Amino acid sequence: MLPAKAGWFAGTTLTPADLIHVLLPLPLAEPFTYRVGDAAGPLAPGDIVEVPIGNRISLGVVWDGTPAPLPEKAKLKDVIRRCDAPPIQPMLRKLVDWVASYTLNPTGAVLKMCLPEPRALVEPPPLRAVLRIGDAAGVKMSEQRERVLEIVREQPGMTVTELAEAAAVSQAVVRKLVELGALQADQVPAFRPPPPPDWQRAGRKLNTLQGEAAAALRSATEARDFSVTLLEGVTGAGKTEVYYEAVAAALQMGRQVLVLLPEIALTQQSLDRFEQRFGAPAWAWHSEMAEGRRAATLRAISRGEAKVVIGARSALFLPYADLGLVVVDEEHDGSYKQEEGVIYNARDMAVVRAKLEGIPVVLASATPSLESLHNVARRRYAHAVLPERHNAASLPAIRIVDMRKEKLPSQRFISASLAAAMTQTIAAGEQGMLFLNRRGYAPLTLCGACGHRLQCPNCAAWLVEHKRHGNLQCHHCGHQQRLPKHCPACEAEDKFKACGPGVERLAEEAAMLFPDARLAVMASDTANSPKQISEMLERMERREIDILVGTQIVAKGHHFPLLTLVGVIDADLGLAGGDPRAAERTYQLLTQVAGRAGRAAHPGRVLLQSFDPSHPVIAALSRYDTAGFLAAEMAERQRAGMPPFGRLAAVIVSGADQAEVEQAARALARTAPRGAGLSVLGPAPAPLHYLRGRFRERLLLKAEREIDVPAALREWMAKTKLPSGVKRTVDIDPYSFL
Repeated sequence: MLPAKAGWFAGTTLTPADLIHVLLPLPLAEPFTYRVGDAAGPLAPGDIVEVPIGNRISLGVVWDGTPAPLPEKAKLKDVIRRCDAPPIQPMLRKLVDWVASYTLNPTGAVLKMCLPEPRALVEPPPLRAVLRIGDAAGVKMSEQRERVLEIVREQPGMTVTELAEAAAVSQAVVRKLVELGALQADQVPAFRPPPPPDWQRAGRKLNTLQGEAAAALRSATEARDFSVTLLEGVTGAGKTEVYYEAVAAALQMGRQVLVLLPEIALTQQSLDRFEQRFGAPAWAWHSEMAEGRRAATLRAISRGEAKVVIGARSALFLPYADLGLVVVDEEHDGSYKQEEGVIYNARDMAVVRAKLEGIPVVLASATPSLESLHNVARRRYAHAVLPERHNAASLPAIRIVDMRKEKLPSQRFISASLAAAMTQTIAAGEQGMLFLNRRGYAPLTLCGACGHRLQCPNCAAWLVEHKRHGNLQCHHCGHQQRLPKHCPACEAEDKFKACGPGVERLAEEAAMLFPDARLAVMASDTANSPKQISEMLERMERREIDILVGTQIVAKGHHFPLLTLVGVIDADLGLAGGDPRAAERTYQLLTQVAGRAGRAAHPGRVLLQSFDPSHPVIAALSRYDTAGFLAAEMAERQRAGMPPFGRLAAVIVSGADQAEVEQAARALARTAPRGAGLSVLGPAPAPLHYLRGRFRERLLLKAEREIDVPAALREWMAKTKLPSGVKRTVDIDPYSFL
């Protein structure tokens, strides 16, 4: 209990005017009621306030709604103070409530995404001292001091650290000059914002179709009303330059723009392209940012100073002062789905936010999702199509390599056809890419004596060998261990064998086949920060790499003018299993990776290695028959009542005690909703039935589109109380079926 001086109030009946709701950025379902108090002054919804909670102080947001009168002797805590920070806008508060209701998450947990660092919104005191020339009369000069003053005369405004480094002196020399008055210091904020982007700066010349699409997007932006436009264009069609015209229109109106990207990997390249187009950098937002930069960016967004933000999915929930346009680039990408914590799809929530804000949203992709195409067919979305590559570049020729006929030696994965094509490409002074969507050296390690497979102790998954790190890793929980010398099953010594290829093993084979080629591996564990990725991409652009071996990280948005050959090692990977989205995802991924070839003056070619060339996905890719593939996939989804023609929601029950989990899942199944247009499948063990030390059972709710799935789930979940050791996770519109 807090002492009375901390804000406790007990007295006569309180009126609504005395009370406010405060929502805290904590996993709490409802806002708390506080007494306004004399110290806080007048408060309004959206104000950021400091309040006591438990035995600590927290920042919260004054929430909408009027608290009901409380009885006599009610004990409430006072709001401590109103913070000097921009209030949270009404539309963002509505978004928080909407997302919490739709995803069945606590409202405070959603607010936490909007205020990842609440105190960052409060302007900190000046932290940096910049220097200018003072009065040097009477100051004894040395060579070092003269050098310092000369630099300041030419370039005032440097910090002590910057000046000492530039003059090659110690910081003590600089500080002594300040003490003697020869230099004067001015306090400035720790972060100096970049100049605003120039919307009048001319972009690249657009062709006729690009110009028409750009005009439509500009018109939608200038209308200041909600709309959704699907911008579909083949790889290399110039979609970015087209939606930049909508960005320029929003900037001309003085409004903010958010450009969402599916991966941090794309951030730096996108920032560079934006700066080339608008003459000033955009503001970045992603998880790898330094704490100080992150806080400064959050303040700039809330004050409307950050005019364009390019970021990962979490940037969607930030407190923009005047958002005028949202762009979701690579809208089909599964990385927009947040799978932990508050589970949501950033593409779908971007449309929701745009509708609440009354602004346009652009969804851009070379391989749009079936959901977006279905919305186009229903006339809910506008559609702009770019069917040709920019600057007369042609799409690469695609050839299928039937691996059943190749008869490769054991433990070899590059076909003779692909090896010959790569040799020819390198001899011509061009670049090649080998694509395999599997990290590490080998996906499975087994004992050659007894067949024992090394498995993660925390998950129902095989350990993946990573030669680069010299260990075995689980890609689900992060567990790592050394390769044991003896088999734990039969105790045979040194009998473990690597089975199957990962990108490290593929690079090893490529180095053997092409000994004079300069190779590099690009995967999330070899280039796992924007800086490392940027360095790798720059090496490709400088032609310091002949063959780039990579996972899906190489497939997204990169432009390499001299890359003319793409070899896909296992085009069938991802098609097996019961995932209803497998065909769509594989088609999208292979189309994207094929699109890296031949994007400039040199024509490109793609070799897809497949053990099943007649599979509808592989056959459609070989003919560039996107329309045929989509029609067949849509028809199959419609027959099965699957998205986008039906709705799905997954309920995962998990816990450390397997029997308790199974019992809880059966109890949920007994109370499952039944009725017209609604059914529940399961429970059944999840494909990854043991994950991070917890057993998992899965139930799947299947509904017709007209059903209010969140409402049905809320009613269902309320009927069954689970044991304290069992966790229930709800995933509406699931993308992962593991």
